[in-house]
Amino acid sequence: MKLAAPHGEADQQWLAGLLCELEGIDRPSASAGEREAAEWLVGEYAKLGVSARIETEQAHGTYWWPIGIGTALGVAGGLAGRRGNRLAGALLGAVGAGVIASDFPPRPRYMRKLLPKRETFNVVCELGDPEAERTVVLVSHHDAANAGLVFHPGIPDLVSRTGAFQHLDTSPMLMAPVIGGPILAAVAGLAGSRKLATAAAVLSAGSTAAMADIGLRSVVPGANDNGTAVIALLELARRFLADPPEGIRLILLSAGSEESFSEGMKAFGERHFPDLPVDSTFFINMDTIGSPFLTVLRGEGFLKMFEYPQEALILADRTAEEEGIDLMPNLRIRNGTDGLEALAAGYPVVSICSCTEHKQPANYHWPNDIAENVDFDTVESGIRLAEAMTRRLSRDWVSLPAADRVASV
Repeated sequence: MKLAAPHGEADQQWLAGLLCELEGIDRPSASAGEREAAEWLVGEYAKLGVSARIETEQAHGTYWWPIGIGTALGVAGGLAGRRGNRLAGALLGAVGAGVIASDFPPRPRYMRKLLPKRETFNVVCELGDPEAERTVVLVSHHDAANAGLVFHPGIPDLVSRTGAFQHLDTSPMLMAPVIGGPILAAVAGLAGSRKLATAAAVLSAGSTAAMADIGLRSVVPGANDNGTAVIALLELARRFLADPPEGIRLILLSAGSEESFSEGMKAFGERHFPDLPVDSTFFINMDTIGSPFLTVLRGEGFLKMFEYPQEALILADRTAEEEGIDLMPNLRIRNGTDGLEALAAGYPVVSICSCTEHKQPANYHWPNDIAENVDFDTVESGIRLAEAMTRRLSRDWVSLPAADRVASV
């Protein structure tokens, strides 16, 4: 067992070895490989002398099918509008936009209820005082994403050179053209515009092709996204076993199927949120913490921006300052992490992430997302921040005011 390291000093060689093992597992969402990764993680906990369990849940396991169905309806709506069938064009476009919008976390994901299901695998390790009234849940995910041309690393570099988004603290809404095509088809139908209908069909066809391309691609190694947070949980388990924080229960959760729009985290919530009171539970989500610059997200969301609660952010910022950890300031993303499910449920939650100078995750959804390209100094800072926040919560609990909870949802 490795339980002797002092606080704030991670064994980077040990972490790199773990990450190389994990990235060697081909682990798409809701797959046999994802189960293998879950079993590997349980085994690593056992080496530390603590037990963990796998909770098997149901998930669809993709996002390109439900989103692709929505964009295909946009194509159909645009073509109907071009032919002068205004009602059909408007209806198909509106339904397509609704399918897409409802599939983004933390929405209900109606289309997935009609699609095939597979098993996904959440890993849960419990530490600390099981009878404590207060709980800290530390979250990662162990599945990995498919590649796709839309994730080509040259795109952020090209966009950065234009300077178009450098003044923004929010990443571009990448899903805008995806949902924009069906919306345009609906507008074209209502307006009776063949030009708008043509544009809607073309835009929706491009998005459909992008979804098909992603679905046909292989899964990436997923070292940064999100092997870094998985190994962070192991390092945190090692530290908390050596020096347990007093008066709190710890849940170390590694979710499956995050890359299919947080299906594993949603299932965890359906199973466990009723037994985790909002006033006595705090979530620390870690996702992609191996880019050059650590950050604590101010907000996230594919369409609507869900703002993180101020009390939780103050805790993170003050802890980072005390620990001498520099954070990329005031960053929001037009994307989604597992933190969204806890956020929408009203919990105090923060998401610890990382980014490049372009305010994008390094090697995002691309085959070069390997351990060799991970910044382990950033990983260590993320671990130190999560540990220090947890220990601070054991001394001074942060409750989220009811007004902030309402504002989050």
